[in-house]
Amino acid sequence: MGGSKVLALVAIAVVVYLGEVEGQPEAKFKCTTENATCRSLIGYSNPNGTTLGDIRSLFNVKHLLEILGANNLPSNTTKTHKVGPNEVVRVPFPCKCTNNTGLSNALPLYKIKKGDTLYDIATTTFAGFLKYPQIQVANNLPDANNITAGGTLYIPLPCSCDALDGTAVLHYAHRVASGSSVDSIAQEFGTTSQILLDLNGITDPKSLEAGQILDVPLRACSSSVKNTSFDSPLLVANASYVYTANECVKCNCDSSNNYILQCEPSHLKPTNWSVCPSAECSSNVFIGNTTSIDACNRTTCAYTGYNSRNITAELVTQDTCAVPPSGSGGSTGSGASRITFQGLLSNNLFILIHLVLALVYVL
Repeated sequence: MGGSKVLALVAIAVVVYLGEVEGQPEAKFKCTTENATCRSLIGYSNPNGTTLGDIRSLFNVKHLLEILGANNLPSNTTKTHKVGPNEVVRVPFPCKCTNNTGLSNALPLYKIKKGDTLYDIATTTFAGFLKYPQIQVANNLPDANNITAGGTLYIPLPCSCDALDGTAVLHYAHRVASGSSVDSIAQEFGTTSQILLDLNGITDPKSLEAGQILDVPLRACSSSVKNTSFDSPLLVANASYVYTANECVKCNCDSSNNYILQCEPSHLKPTNWSVCPSAECSSNVFIGNTTSIDACNRTTCAYTGYNSRNITAELVTQDTCAVPPSGSGGSTGSGASRITFQGLLSNNLFILIHLVLALVYVL
């Protein structure tokens, strides 16, 4: 095959790819309580690999510990920790509900580099979690083709703060991989196919496409944190942890504890205090201490929140035998993924182009 024909095929593939990607709807997550704020997650990956430090910088995450906790990595993991090509890392970010839609709250902010376009920033830098017109609108840009290197853009990521059937959940923006189905995604994240369909407004599970952004609710541990605390609502997903109260308290969520948040002193140097305030329920009974336990009831000194000066705790009796509601099952019986040409290209375009260009070079 002549080089000109090969290049023509590449051009066709690129045009189809761009057309299909642009044809996908914007990811809009329902967020019904006006001005509600919370913590959300996004499943970010880089086709070339990266480091935790680079991810932290890209998403403006204040402390590396936030990323470590979201991914249940050891707290001594460093920013130079390598993340493999296409390896998914859960990145926490603040969310705010406005006009029935959730968007990242003032973050991340991206500094424009020479040669950047809004399209590249949306589809490549931020992995297709938003469309370039969303960046244009969010930043009041009159011309999408006229951005200046060195300038700063707000990146409006999809998120939500809504409870699910009255239960607090942590909303996770998930990018659908080739070969996935609604059923397989539901099983992976411990929810049901029907919940995913309803939450994302999908009527036909077979319409799922690779590259589509789904709102996936992650079950969060119940806690004793009061709504007056600076970190309320403290949402911690199963198999993850967070440091809170200026990093004086570490809280873990583990299904083996019946989805009850377990908090204890972190023994870290605090971020905004010279020393961590004493956090005790009574004399010599501190956060995390258990004072009594029987077959099902455990009385624990539980973390209840913090303010500018203090950390508070109360003795709480927890039912460790209560059967939690099931988050699995519910197969729709028709969840086969529709992996379209667009889906295949969205995952393999980079490799395809380089292979074809190599072929052109040889010819």
